[in-house]
Amino acid sequence: MSNSISQTDARRLYQQVADQIRSLIQEKGIEIGGRLPPERDLAQQLGVSRPSLREALIALEIEGTVEIRMGSGIYYLGESSQPTRQYGDSPSELMEARIAIETATASMAAARADAAGITRLREILRQMELELDAGRALLELDRRFHIEIAVQSGNPVLARLVGEIFESRFNPLSIQLREHFDNDQSWRAAFVEHGLILEAIVTKDALRASSQMAAHLLASGRRWEREA
Repeated sequence: MSNSISQTDARRLYQQVADQIRSLIQEKGIEIGGRLPPERDLAQQLGVSRPSLREALIALEIEGTVEIRMGSGIYYLGESSQPTRQYGDSPSELMEARIAIETATASMAAARADAAGITRLREILRQMELELDAGRALLELDRRFHIEIAVQSGNPVLARLVGEIFESRFNPLSIQLREHFDNDQSWRAAFVEHGLILEAIVTKDALRASSQMAAHLLASGRRWEREA
């Protein structure tokens, strides 16, 4: 099996990796109901990163080829009659874009945020705490928090870009990832990280606001990388 990724293939990387996983299943003779190798081993065998492998597995799960059972492994359900479709932007690429843009918006917000904006950010955090205590997810409040920071950067183009990236997080790939990896613990960690970002903005510490945003987004990405 070739484990090279084609630079001329117009498909998303996760689609190409999904094809490699299909080939590996056939070559290893994994039967329906059989378990695939652990993700770490699969990534090494295919020569791809863990995030790219995870996205490919999620795409295969969406189409019914595999099932990811958290704490147990990845199981083969049978071959799909269709090649892996495109299920939207890669979550890891979206996160890379967010880090590039939102570290800048946090820094700019620390320099430019007005009193009304600070009040709105504090209110969003207050609502987050209430929702956490009620056992509910924070997806919409998370979106509002990050977009408000972008608004407070004073640059409407950046605010629009952050909003567009958040809309892209509602593609099938990202939704399925959240089903597996978002939980009360991950949202509580994000809530604490949001508080640190806001604290830096309130104290007008642009460097710390940027670094806290970077730390938050990197931690968010790692929370989606734990072993199935």
